[in-house]
Amino acid sequence: MPANIQPTFLLASRESALLEAMEPVLSASGARVVIVLSAEAALLAMTAPQPPSLALLDAELADMETGQLLTEARASACGQHFPIVLLADGADKTRSQWLAEGLLDDLVPRAPDSAHWRLRLDMVLRTWLRMRELERLREAFALNAQFDGLTGVYNRGTLLSMLFRETDRAQRLRNSLCLLLFDIDDFGHWNSRLGHYVCDDLLRQAVERTTRLLRSYDLLGRAGKDEFLAVLPGCDTTNAVLLAERLRSDVFAAPFHVAGESIRLSACFGIASSEGRAPVVVLREAEQALQKAKDAGPESIQCFSNDAPTLAGPVAFLSPSSGDELLAW
Repeated sequence: MPANIQPTFLLASRESALLEAMEPVLSASGARVVIVLSAEAALLAMTAPQPPSLALLDAELADMETGQLLTEARASACGQHFPIVLLADGADKTRSQWLAEGLLDDLVPRAPDSAHWRLRLDMVLRTWLRMRELERLREAFALNAQFDGLTGVYNRGTLLSMLFRETDRAQRLRNSLCLLLFDIDDFGHWNSRLGHYVCDDLLRQAVERTTRLLRSYDLLGRAGKDEFLAVLPGCDTTNAVLLAERLRSDVFAAPFHVAGESIRLSACFGIASSEGRAPVVVLREAEQALQKAKDAGPESIQCFSNDAPTLAGPVAFLSPSSGDELLAW
C-alpha cells in the first residue's frame, strides 16, 4: 500500500468493552478503524478488492468457526497478504498451528485488563509499521531501478524490456513500430570544457525538451552516456524522420543556458523500423544507422532501410545575431 494512503484496520468483535478499549489505541496510529460485529462481515471485508491493512479478530465470534474464517480469508484475499491478529485468551495447540501455517500472524490477549494486553497490542502495531516501511522502501527501490538517476527517463535495461513488450503488441495488432536512436555530437568536448556537473544539467535539459515532443505512449530511455533511444509505437519510418527533424531543430538548435553561458549542441539520429522482427535485430540496425549518421557529420539523420524518404539538410547553426552569444569550437 502506498505510504500516502491512509491505512484501514479491521476490528471484529461483539464485546463492547473490548471495542471501547481497542478503538482509540488503533485510531491513535493514524489508521481508519472499521468495526464489524460478526465473522461473516469480517470475511467480507477481508476478501474485498481493497482488504484492510490489518485485521484483528475476536476468537469469540460465534457465527463462524475461527479456523474456517482464517482459511477462507487467506484463500480469497485477492492475492494480497495483510496481518491477521487473533484476540484470544492463550495460545493452545490449534492456534499455534495456525501461526505456523501462516493463517495467523499474531495473538493478543482478549481481556483489556490483562497485564500483557497493551504490550502485545503495541508490539503488533510496531511490527505492522515496520512491514509498511519495508514495503514502501521495496516499492521505491523497484521504481528507482527502472529509471536513469540523472535524467529520469528509463534506463537501458528497462527500456529494452519494454521494447520486447511493444514489439509483441505491434505484431499482434499489425502496427508499425520504429526506433529512433540519437547521440549528442562531441559531448566529450563539453565535458572537458565545462565539467561533468554542467554537462549533467545539459543532458537533463535535452531530455526535458525531447519529452515535450513525444506522445504520451512513446518511450524514452538513456541508452548510453549521451545516447538516447525513443521507442515509437504506431510510427512508420517517414514519421520517425519527421520527429528526428523536429528534435534536431526544436531541441538542439535552440541554445542551452548553463553556468551563465549559452551552449549550442547538435545530435545525430539513426532510425530503424521493426516490421515485426526481433527487437535485438532492430536495435542493431538503429545503431548501424546512427553510426552512418555520425560518419556523415553533425546533425545527420540516417535510416537503416534502403527505401527511406529523402532527408532534409541539417539545420544551420544559430549565429550571434539570434541574440545569444553561443559557444562553439
